[in-house]
Amino acid sequence: MTTTHDAVSAAAAPSGSAGPLIDVRDLRVSFGEHEVVRGLSLAIAPGECVAVVGESGSGKSVTARTLLGLTGPGSTVEAAAFTVAGRDALRFGPHDWRRLRGRFAGLVLQDALVSLDPLRTVGSEIAEVLAVHDVVPRARRAERVLELLEAAGVPEPELRAEQRPHELSGGLRQRVLIASAIAADPALIIADEPTTALDVTVQAQILRLLAGQKAAGTALLLISHDLAVVGSIADRILVMHDGRVVEEGPARDVLTRPRHDYTHALLAAVPSAASRGTRLTDGRPLARPAPTAEGGPVLAATGLTRTYGARRAVDDVSFTLRKGETLGIVGESGSGKTTLARLCMALLEPDEGGVTLLGRPWSELRERERRPLRPRIQVITQNPLDSFDPRHKVGRLVAEPLRLPKAERRARVLDLLARVGLPQDVADRHPRELSGGQRQRVAIARALGTRPDVLLCDEPVSALDVSIQAQVLDLLAELQAEYGTAMVFISHDLGVVQHVADRVLVMKDGQVVEEGEVAEVFLRPRHPYTHELVAAVPRLPAERVADLPGSSTEPQVSAGT
Repeated sequence: MTTTHDAVSAAAAPSGSAGPLIDVRDLRVSFGEHEVVRGLSLAIAPGECVAVVGESGSGKSVTARTLLGLTGPGSTVEAAAFTVAGRDALRFGPHDWRRLRGRFAGLVLQDALVSLDPLRTVGSEIAEVLAVHDVVPRARRAERVLELLEAAGVPEPELRAEQRPHELSGGLRQRVLIASAIAADPALIIADEPTTALDVTVQAQILRLLAGQKAAGTALLLISHDLAVVGSIADRILVMHDGRVVEEGPARDVLTRPRHDYTHALLAAVPSAASRGTRLTDGRPLARPAPTAEGGPVLAATGLTRTYGARRAVDDVSFTLRKGETLGIVGESGSGKTTLARLCMALLEPDEGGVTLLGRPWSELRERERRPLRPRIQVITQNPLDSFDPRHKVGRLVAEPLRLPKAERRARVLDLLARVGLPQDVADRHPRELSGGQRQRVAIARALGTRPDVLLCDEPVSALDVSIQAQVLDLLAELQAEYGTAMVFISHDLGVVQHVADRVLVMKDGQVVEEGEVAEVFLRPRHPYTHELVAAVPRLPAERVADLPGSSTEPQVSAGT
C-alpha cells in the first residue's frame, strides 16, 4: 500500500534536514497504453538509503530511470508533484536533465558491458566524468581515476585503467561502473542491481563503499531483488508489484514483519540452510532420494590441472560425484570454477589429470569418440541466450540433442516444455521473445531431453529475480528426484548452494581449499578463505530467519548474490 505524500516526506527527511533531494507524489509512467508505474510516491533525504524491491516487470528500473529523465522515447510521465534538488522536474528539458546526471546523481546499472563504451579504456570513461563536471584539475585526473578504481575494489588499477570493457570480467566491469558513478561525488546514487554480477566478498566491499558514501551524506536509491543485500544497507524499503507499491516501511519491519502477501512470498523464496529440503515456492517438503554410491561415481576428476600462460586456472583438483548427488562449487571470479566445469564437459583439454564419465574414460578421448557419450552429460549456463542460435525457434533448440525420428520429436519437445512449466506455443517463439526465467526453463528442457546422468549447472540462477529463482530451483529439484540425475552446481551465492547441495568444494586461485558436507563446511569452516566467504554474506534479520520453513537455531548462511 502506498503512503501519502506527507507521510513519505516526513519519513524521509530527518530532523534538521533541508528536505528531500527527490520528492515525487503519485508518479505514473506509461509506454503507449501500458502503464508500468502506477501512483508511486517517494522521497529520499541526504544520507538515507531507500530500497525498491520486486520482480522483473514490477516497475523498479523504470522508476529509477524516471528520476533521472531516462524513460526514453514513447514514454509519458505524469505526477502530482515531482521535485529534484528543489526544482520542478516536470518542467525539465533535456539540457536540465543532462546537467543533473553525474554531478547531482550517479547511476549504476546492472549490465555494465552495455553501459561502458567498448571503444574506450575504462580509465578514459571515468576521466570523462571528472572533466565534464570539472571535479579535479586536469593534472590530477589520472591519479583520481586510480583512486576511484581502488575505492571500488578494482585490483591492479594502473593495469585496468588501460583496458577496455571486453577485457574485464563481469565483476570488474561492474566495479568500474560504480567508480564512474561516484567520480563527481554526487548527492544521490541510483544503483540498479549494483551487486548482482559480483562475488560475495567483492559484493561486501561494494556495500561497504556505498555505506561509506551514505555515512558521508550521500543519498542512495537501491534497486535490488536480493533482500539480504537490501536489509544490510537500506533505511526504508518499498516493495513493488505490477507497477504499484504494495508495502513500505523501515527495512527491519518489512523484512521481519511483512504485512502484504507478496512480501511474504518474496521472503519465503530466499534460499538458505533453513529452506533446505523444502520447495521455495510453497514450503512443501521435497521428496528427494538420497545419493547412492551403487555402481561407482557417475563423474570423477583426478588431478585436473589447466594452465594459461604462467597462471594455473585449475591446480590439481580431484572429486567424485555420485548418482543423485548435488556437488556445489563456490569461490570468487577467477577461482577456477568455470574452467573446472569446461574440463568436466571435455570442452577444454587438461594439461594434467583426467575425467571419467560413468566409469569410462572421458577427457582423454577424441571428440569423435566422445559423441556417443555427450547426451549423458549436459550443461545449463548463466545466460542461455548466449548459447542459443538466435536464428532458431525454441522447438528446434530443444529438439537438437534428441536422437529421435523426426515424427516423434515434436511430441517430445512439447512434453519437455510442459515438464518445465512452459506452454506449447513457446515452441514456435524465438528465445529473444522470452523472459529470463522462461529462457532458463528452455535451457533446462533442452538439457534434460536426453535424460542425462550428469547435469552441470554454471551459475544457472544468478541473473534471476528471487521468485523466478525459486521456481527454477524447485524445478531442478523435482526433475533430479524423478530422473536420479547427479548435479554439479556452480554458484557464488552461498545461500543457493546451502539449499541445493549435498557436498561442496571451495575454490581459490585454482585450488580446492576446503571440501565436505555442505552444512559442516558452512557452519564450521576450517580454512581462512571459507571463513572470509561466509562472513561476507549478507543476512536477513534473525527474526525473519526463525520464521522460515525448516529453520533451525544453528547459525546459517542466508542469501547473497
